[in-house]
Amino acid sequence: MPFDSYQPAPRPLGEEAGAREANPGLADARLAGDLGGVGATTPSAGDIRIVVATNDYVVVEKPSGMLSVPGKGPEKADCVASRVRARFLEATGPLIVHRLDMDTSGLMVLGLTAEAQRKLSAQFEARTVTKHYVALLDGIVDVDSGSVALPMRPDVRNRPWQMIDYIHGRAALTHFVVMARETDRTRVRFSPVTGRAHQLRVHAATMRQQGGIGHAIIGDVLYHPDSLTIYEAKAPRLMLHASELTFNDPVTGAVVTSRCGVPF
Repeated sequence: MPFDSYQPAPRPLGEEAGAREANPGLADARLAGDLGGVGATTPSAGDIRIVVATNDYVVVEKPSGMLSVPGKGPEKADCVASRVRARFLEATGPLIVHRLDMDTSGLMVLGLTAEAQRKLSAQFEARTVTKHYVALLDGIVDVDSGSVALPMRPDVRNRPWQMIDYIHGRAALTHFVVMARETDRTRVRFSPVTGRAHQLRVHAATMRQQGGIGHAIIGDVLYHPDSLTIYEAKAPRLMLHASELTFNDPVTGAVVTSRCGVPF
């Protein structure tokens, strides 16, 4: 039978929520040598860190466990967008240009003016932005580099899971390079071309025979069926971090590259 779609084994949402409540603040640790910039600050526990700030945009480092945009209900109002708006009172427009999953940490750029937000969003839509992530995968990846091209769509019957679907899915492309093999895990650098929801997580977890890497990201309670039992002490969070972001300044057109240390 031809392979038409893939859905990693789902886990109860209650387990996902419980895992988040049990997670200590590993994401708040910061390696020495983080690259700052104009207005760089040191974050308090669970706070965003300002990496670069201009009159037109800001680059921040998001901790794991924080939403990018508000969720439904007042208890989910705290997010990157609300914290940036509270710090930059002169900001106008919608701010948000792109998102990171709540459990993913790392770099985000936000527009402080409506024009900057529009121009930055256009760069993401045109796929001219370069993004690099670092992840720890369960087990040893036996190839040094490669690409995963598997179309994706939401699993409408099992949200928030995403699935591979060759018929109705949207194109999704991820390049990866092995950085190090560490006993029973592999440190990988991801360079996604597209930005589908959970793209790196699904591409990593999908079996090699089906076109994926075949090694789930450690700490992924959605797509790693054993993460809660095996890695709850070793990985109290999703081991995925957006470490580098390159785009064009929305006003001057100059190339801007921001980097931040990996907290695991």
